[in-house]
Amino acid sequence: MARAGKVVRGCLDLLGRTIEPGITTKELDRLAESYIREKGGVPTFKGYRGFPGSICASPNDMVVHGIPGKVRLREGDILGVDVGVTMEGYIADAASTFPVGPISDMATALLRVTEESLMLGIAQCVIGNRVGDISHAVQTHAEAHGYSVVESLVGHGVGREMHEDPQVPNFGPAGQGPELREGMVLAIEPMINMGRYDVEMGDDGWAIYTKDHSLSAHFEHTVAITKQGPRILTAAAVLGTGLGEATES
Repeated sequence: MARAGKVVRGCLDLLGRTIEPGITTKELDRLAESYIREKGGVPTFKGYRGFPGSICASPNDMVVHGIPGKVRLREGDILGVDVGVTMEGYIADAASTFPVGPISDMATALLRVTEESLMLGIAQCVIGNRVGDISHAVQTHAEAHGYSVVESLVGHGVGREMHEDPQVPNFGPAGQGPELREGMVLAIEPMINMGRYDVEMGDDGWAIYTKDHSLSAHFEHTVAITKQGPRILTAAAVLGTGLGEATES
């Protein structure tokens, strides 16, 4: 899973460097698939329950599950990109929301707080804690900044299957839910709206939008529960956090 996570991270970093005004989400999808296969992986999302893309590409008020296509990005947009990679039967999953050229101060703050919420949730991934400790950390930070947490979409366990137990909501009381045990691997993924938490399905049966058309941001990491603390399999260590780095071991 760590090897799959390194490919996920490399893919997201490549897309982040490539995203610019004028590019289409389909072009990003082709680039992602090529990169993943060159690294020996398989795009997990492609064909999953009929999904046609190798990535999910979700701009602006689209929360998640955007099908890559002819949408041409414009300066000032934000774009959520979700990537899954399978290697030797094991899956890693991560997402980042990227600015498209210069973006507004309000959008910048939304991206920052959403990523901070993710890292605060990850900090709760220690043996003996509960899933609710992750959920509560995410919700508390997001709502303290005036944002809302999408409640109908959740994180999840991940391993040989894309979605495994337990579910990991981004809201709820601390101290509740399944106990975190050594060897568990979770995909933690705050989806934070600038407006209300309500969402609705788009016409294609995949894309999910904010109901009030407010901006939404999405960040995700695949995280292993270890005796040394949380080990992020889809990112290098963040200086000063003590959070584990993805390695090939």
